[in-house]
Amino acid sequence: MATKRRFWTSIAAAVGLVLTVIAPARADNPIVQHIYTADPAPLIHNGRVYLYTGHDEDNSTWFTMKEWRVWSSADMVNWTDHGSPMSLATFSWAKQDAWAGQAVERNGKFYWYVPVVTKASGRPAIGVGVSDSPTGPFRDAIGRPLVENGEIDPTVMIDDDGQAYLYWGNPNLSYVRLNTDMISYSGGINRIPLTTAGFGTRTGDANRPTLYEEGPWVYKRNGLYYNVFAAKCCSEFIGYSTSPGPTGPWTYRGTVMPTQGSSFTNHPGVIDFKGSSYFFYHNGALQGGGGFTRSVAVEKFSYNADGTIPTINMTTAGPPAADTLNPYVRQEAETIGWGSGIETEVASEGGMNVGFINNGDYIKVKNVAFGTGATTFTARVASTVAGSSVEVRSDGPNGALAGRCSVPNTGGWQTWTTVTCPVSGLTGTRDLYLRFSGGSGYLLNANWWQFTRGSAS
Repeated sequence: MATKRRFWTSIAAAVGLVLTVIAPARADNPIVQHIYTADPAPLIHNGRVYLYTGHDEDNSTWFTMKEWRVWSSADMVNWTDHGSPMSLATFSWAKQDAWAGQAVERNGKFYWYVPVVTKASGRPAIGVGVSDSPTGPFRDAIGRPLVENGEIDPTVMIDDDGQAYLYWGNPNLSYVRLNTDMISYSGGINRIPLTTAGFGTRTGDANRPTLYEEGPWVYKRNGLYYNVFAAKCCSEFIGYSTSPGPTGPWTYRGTVMPTQGSSFTNHPGVIDFKGSSYFFYHNGALQGGGGFTRSVAVEKFSYNADGTIPTINMTTAGPPAADTLNPYVRQEAETIGWGSGIETEVASEGGMNVGFINNGDYIKVKNVAFGTGATTFTARVASTVAGSSVEVRSDGPNGALAGRCSVPNTGGWQTWTTVTCPVSGLTGTRDLYLRFSGGSGYLLNANWWQFTRGSAS
């Protein structure tokens, strides 16, 4: 996966890290195509799923990760890129390895627990970022590690009685009881016994008698506690255990996702959203992908009647839409069901924008509810060249042309203007494609778009 770069003068420092383009195929898993993502951690807030991930750097030959990313969706198929609200630089005491974490909300604040290697000891420790918004920015909550025992992969769960638990570990599995401030704990670090009854039997490694490897995801559902985890290295599969209480005793229940895909690691995240259950994971399915260049994907599933989790396999189709998308309100250009050739970057007007667009690149937006029909299309754009356009199409990047908006030379990649053009033929609920056309080189940036209904509507 080759990263495209456009060098600016005044805006370059503000934009920061540029993201990458991939994916000639048309599918809906993995759910992010313009950057490698790993270690998904979903959180539901105000009718949206906020997804916290790591970011594998391009061409990595190790777990080279410098920042965390946030995405969100109201429908499980179109995901908005919120950029990177937290990185290694957030923690002045951290040296490297922005690895797998999880965020949780409490009392109007969002706490993001992440493992990093400390400068002082050179060992992994768990830090905590805090923000007033699920999309950040996050700041270091305490200016030092919350816990440090040389292990990784925190997961957090707030029980019904208000007691919060932080679990983590590889090769062990530990937990602490968090205080209500979520940035301190009481009672010391506790070790969960890794018994074969609790976590299955591993063969061939006398030092690791159970299947538990890393990446725990602990949650409670219908009175039962679940610990879904990466099992048996390498390659990993996803297994799980259940318990009547938050600290055990645990009973191993079997495989959730068998070993598959082109990444030798995996990492689970499980939620219920809008009446359905979803399982997040990562693989190496994108171009250039593998064990160190991973991508997050998601599947819809249903629990068995007794609460057990069925076997879930990776698909390229992904889940069906949980809702429709309203084209008659402003939609961010970086809300994407599938993207080809595009990247995202920090926008001067706030948030992110889609950029680094070449002729033939496109954005797919799924399950758009046009109703009785749209008559105009409006987009917020910027460019340093003339002659490019945004083609509005349906049902494919080369599908029926509903309209074309010309994009002028605005005088800068972050000098924004609004363009509007008539459209026709967009009725009912269908997939929308915004295809970009023009000459050679970079054509334009797009910040947001919106349709207008016909008068009959």
